[in-house]
Amino acid sequence: MVMSCPWPILRIEMMKRLLLPLVLVLPIACTSTDEIIIDKKGVDMARYEQDLAECRSYATGVKTGEKGARGAASGAVVGGAIGAITDGGEGAAKGAGVGAVTGGARGLSQGEQTEVRVVKRCLAGRGYRVLN
Repeated sequence: MVMSCPWPILRIEMMKRLLLPLVLVLPIACTSTDEIIIDKKGVDMARYEQDLAECRSYATGVKTGEKGARGAASGAVVGGAIGAITDGGEGAAKGAGVGAVTGGARGLSQGEQTEVRVVKRCLAGRGYRVLN
């Protein structure tokens, strides 16, 4: 017995074209290390800007994009499985698309939160009072 794939190649290619721009744009739209607030009393702002830049460079080690990609992949698998159970082959493709978007967004969000924590801890370690 030969089984056919429940996701036609055209649907997969269409999902890639729709999801790739979203995955690439989301990290740009959510730069949240700009929202860090410190107590500026007695702070040399030129030194702070230098320290902030260095702390942000450490945060690049978080690999937020990879977390988004892993989230999209796992979301697509789970969504596809749920869609296949509830609505067969077409439901699997739709579920995979929805799962990829939500999983990717969740992965990116977690990566960004980790980046912010790295920057805040770095600044606190350098003696700044981080207020948020």
